[in-house]
Amino acid sequence: MQDPLKSAETQARPADRPAPATRSPLVVRRRPGTPRAAVLVLHGGRAESRRASRPWHLAALRMRPFVRDLVAAAGPADVLVAQVRYRHRGWNGEPGDPVADVRRALAELEAVAGGIPVVLVGHSMGGRAALRAADDPRVRAVVALAPWCPPGEPVGPSAGKRVVVLHGSRDRVTSAAESAAFVRRARAAGAHAAMALVDGGDHGMLRRHRHWHRVTTEAVGELLEPDARPSVLPGGAWTAAEPPRF
Repeated sequence: MQDPLKSAETQARPADRPAPATRSPLVVRRRPGTPRAAVLVLHGGRAESRRASRPWHLAALRMRPFVRDLVAAAGPADVLVAQVRYRHRGWNGEPGDPVADVRRALAELEAVAGGIPVVLVGHSMGGRAALRAADDPRVRAVVALAPWCPPGEPVGPSAGKRVVVLHGSRDRVTSAAESAAFVRRARAAGAHAAMALVDGGDHGMLRRHRHWHRVTTEAVGELLEPDARPSVLPGGAWTAAEPPRF
């Protein structure tokens, strides 16, 4: 089976080595004195690779603008912003190496900031890991960007949670149709889930990148304060069987 996440961004450097299991998975980018909530950002990767995940890999680099925007949007607010550092570049079979990394990061986050509510923001493989880790009681919501949602992906972890899925209409790496099928199943399982297509958007979120960044940042703000902000998503995103474009 062809690796759906194999691309130029994921070619390993010869010097890469497996990451030490003891390395902390939590990288804090903004830490207010007394945080009331947190945003945890997860980058993409490969279906299979046990080489170490490094911050200079393109999958990690492409999430830096999202982190900067989330930090800037927090302003004086007491919202902590952090990233998950994976041990390996790949998913590597069930139950998924990055899922374990996310759970470790959530535990460390609670140790440094208390049991505050968390929004997970994940791209591609990171979107899949975020949706899997949504059953953690600390997770309030998930924003999944071009997530890898293969057929049969379990929806149980999303039950009772708020989920926003954004997928580019021109994505050739992960499937928007599979994301839409996941959202429909997640709704049936009890998730409050929405999906919208970024018209013309690609997997790397380069086309219409400002739109991707703005909508992601505003969606996180809405999920943290659902009663205080209007929805940034187009009409029908929370209820329609087929996701609207915008």
